[in-house]
Amino acid sequence: MSRSKAITYYITSRLLLAPLQLLTIITIVFLLLRATPGDPADAILGGRAPESAKAELRKQLGLNLPIGLQYLNYVGNLLHLDMGNSISSRGQKVWDIIWQFFPATAELAVFSIAIALIVGITVGTISASRPGTPLDVGGRLFGIITYSLPMFWVGMILQLIFAVQLDWLPLGTRFPATVPAPNHITGLYTIDSLFGGNLNQFFTTLYYLILPSFTLGILLSGIFERIVRVNLKQTMKADYVEAARARGIPEKKILVSHALKNALIPVITVLGLTFASLLGGAILTEVTFSWPGLANRLYQAITERDYPTVQGIMVFFGAIVVGASILIDILNAYIDPRIRY
Repeated sequence: MSRSKAITYYITSRLLLAPLQLLTIITIVFLLLRATPGDPADAILGGRAPESAKAELRKQLGLNLPIGLQYLNYVGNLLHLDMGNSISSRGQKVWDIIWQFFPATAELAVFSIAIALIVGITVGTISASRPGTPLDVGGRLFGIITYSLPMFWVGMILQLIFAVQLDWLPLGTRFPATVPAPNHITGLYTIDSLFGGNLNQFFTTLYYLILPSFTLGILLSGIFERIVRVNLKQTMKADYVEAARARGIPEKKILVSHALKNALIPVITVLGLTFASLLGGAILTEVTFSWPGLANRLYQAITERDYPTVQGIMVFFGAIVVGASILIDILNAYIDPRIRY
């Protein structure tokens, strides 16, 4: 089988598996929500509400039906792109909640992943290019520490230092309440402020993004540092690198033009897998920094036992992770000729 046919077959199989992956996510989320203790009727009406009122609310929500029928109804609604209405937001559609809060999460994620890539690749390259030196040891320690530190703890420490003690950065939220926010076009404040030609709003948005995106980005950078360091060390021992040295090519040029490009190929794979970590970290980051994003809204929905909102947001996040993994696999198939299918 030729490589082009093999790639086509692989892409087709990945696309066909995507619905099964999403169905698995939907099923797990649905069952876990039903298995957790607590009653949405109690959360909405209060523990002292009459039992008749609770029973009527459960009937309205469909919670009085057998769990199998609830599941089939929910999957059937999803096939029609209907995620239902929020329990805690007075019947607001879950889709409306997602489109209202997701731009803030997307903006935080983009800046965080950019910081993670820049810092991780830089530290990993420096560490791998100087094996056995204090810089190498420092790079390894950086990767281990950033990968293992709790997100919420680092966020609170950085808030105490830079927001409370030094008063250099804002403590939380996305935009000051005393300043008009950018006109809603995309929901991304950096883009909307540029579209509106308001540089003051643009720099204010960046100012409020610094602390949460830096926190999330630095802790994710350890993943990329370790991948780059390990692969770059192996690449620097390859035959073509030794041949380049024998031809008298400067070590710096060998590192940048030859070894680093090949060592960065696995980063593409890790980038797709990091989306899951990014979304998980976004929940803790948004709650810690009072960031009005979709992950923070998910946390609120969980505490309020808002089944439709939790299910809808989790399915939406799951679709993003599945889509990102498929895209990364397709890019890998075209970028790396060494991969065989």
